[in-house]
Formats: sequence, structure tokens, C-alpha cells
Amino acid sequence: MQEYWLLFISGFVSSTLFPGGSEVLFVYYLKQAALSGWWLFSVVTIGNTFGAITTFLLGYYIRWGQTKAALKYPYLLIFCKRWGNWALLLSWLPIIGDVLCLFAGWLKLSKTTAFLFMLIGKSTRYFIIMMFII
Repeated sequence: MQEYWLLFISGFVSSTLFPGGSEVLFVYYLKQAALSGWWLFSVVTIGNTFGAITTFLLGYYIRWGQTKAALKYPYLLIFCKRWGNWALLLSWLPIIGDVLCLFAGWLKLSKTTAFLFMLIGKSTRYFIIMMFII
């Protein structure tokens, strides 16, 4: 049970603006025969999606740091404006995905649709990793 909590926390932190490596822990646990691959997949996907939702909500409700992020990643802001929630299918990308989630919140995109697209993006990444390992 402890492994699942560690994986959830790792997935959550990895999907916020803090660095993390949930993929490494996910692969490590997948290689342990005692743990269910689908449970691991579900736990890390939910943790990672909740982290992305947190970043989205930071952008939605808190203006701090957004101007700096917009100046540092102007093309991502333009990309997010142009594609809207569809851009969040790329939320699985390191660094870029976190900034896309922040900008999506900043742009006040539809929460429900944004969360769904984040879930799809995050789950696709972990599903591909799992298929290569199992």
C-alpha cells in the first residue's frame, strides 16, 4: 500500500511546477511482480492528473508569476490560445505540459473539458510506458 501512496505523490509533484520523475518510480514498481500494473497505472495517472489540475487552478485563480511565464514561454501561450483545451493533450510533456496547464487556467478555459484532456494526455503517456515494460 505504501508503494501506491509514494507513486501517487510522485505523480502529483511531477505534474506541478516542481521537478519530479514519476516515470522512473512507475517503471521500478512495474518491474516488481508483486504489484498490479493496472493499479499502478491508475494511481500514477490520477496523481499526475491532480497535479495538472492544481497547476491549472493556480493559473485560474492566482495571477502571481504568470506574466513572467508568459514572457519566458510566449509561443506556448500563443499555442494554448489558438488550440484551447486541445493543447492540453500535450500536458504530459516535461516542463512544457506544466506551463500549458498554467496558461489554460490563466486563459480561463473550460475546467471540465480541460481536466478531461489532461487526463487523456497523462494516461496516454503512462499507458505507453506500461506497454513497453510489461
